Amino acid sequence: MISEPVTPEPMPSEPMPPEPMPPEPMTPEKLPRSRSAAVAIEVEALRLPGVTHAFFTRQGGVSEGLYASLNGGVGSSDDIVRVGENRRRMAAYLGVSAPHLLGLYQIHSPDVITVETPWRDGERPRADAMVTATPGIALGVSSADCGPLLFADPQAGVVGAAHAGWKGAFTGVAEATLAAMEKLGACREAMTAVLGPTISREAYEVGPEFRERFMEQDAGNAAHFTPSARDGHAMFDLPAYIVARLTRAGVGRIFDTSLCTYGDEKRFYSYRRTTHRGEGDYGRLIAAIALATR
Repeated sequence: MISEPVTPEPMPSEPMPPEPMPPEPMTPEKLPRSRSAAVAIEVEALRLPGVTHAFFTRQGGVSEGLYASLNGGVGSSDDIVRVGENRRRMAAYLGVSAPHLLGLYQIHSPDVITVETPWRDGERPRADAMVTATPGIALGVSSADCGPLLFADPQAGVVGAAHAGWKGAFTGVAEATLAAMEKLGACREAMTAVLGPTISREAYEVGPEFRERFMEQDAGNAAHFTPSARDGHAMFDLPAYIVARLTRAGVGRIFDTSLCTYGDEKRFYSYRRTTHRGEGDYGRLIAAIALATR
C-alpha cells in the first residue's frame, strides 16, 4: 500500500438562479491528456486497460473569481453556463460525451447508485457513490476537502466513484461502494482504489465531540488524531482513516495521492480555506472514472 479534514464541505445547495446571461463566446477546447497535465492528475495505478480516469484540478476552465477556473460544481453559485463548459471539457478529456459525465446531489451518506444508463440532463440523484459496468459512462464525484475515491476492477469490467467526507467515511460509503461493485461481478481482492486530493491532518482541526465519536466507533481510531495547539482539540487525519477502512475491507491495491486541498490553492478548491477567509462560496473539484467504449 502506498500512502500517499473545521467541518467538511456542506451538502450542496440547490440554487434556483435567474436565467443567466451567456458569457463571452468561448472557443471549444479539449483538455490535454497527460498524466502530468496541470488540469488533471492521473494515477499510474489506475492507468488500466479499458479504464479512463482523472482527478481534475481547478486549472483549465472558464470560471472566474472564487471559482477560477475549472469549477465542476453544479451546486455552486457559479454561472451555470461556465460550469457546463467546464464539465464538457472534463467529459472530452475522459473520452465521453458531456451528458455521460454523471454527477450526484451529495448528502454525506453511505448511499450508492448502480448506473446502467445515463440519467436525464440536469438530474442528480441523492447519494454519495456510483458504480457501473456500462462502458462510456463517467462516474463523477465532487469535493473541496472531502476524499474523492475512484475504484476499478478491470478484469470484471466494473468501476466506482465515491465522495468520502468524514461522515460518509464514518458511516461506510467506501465499503458500500465495494459491495455494490461486487454485485456487478467485481472482486475486492482484484480492485484498485485511489484516494485523490483531500484535506490533510495538518489542516484539519476538530473539537472533542468529533474525536469522541470516532473513539466510540473503534478505540483504534486514536491513531488518526494528534494533539492540536488549541486546548481540547485535535488534528484529524481523514486520508489515513479512509485508507485504514479500505485496508480492513480487503481491497487488493490501495493508493493515496497524498495531496492536500487546503494547502495547495493553485491547484485545488478548499471549503475550509474559504471558510477561514470568510469567502461566500467555493468551487468543486471533480474526480471521475469510466470504462472505455469497446
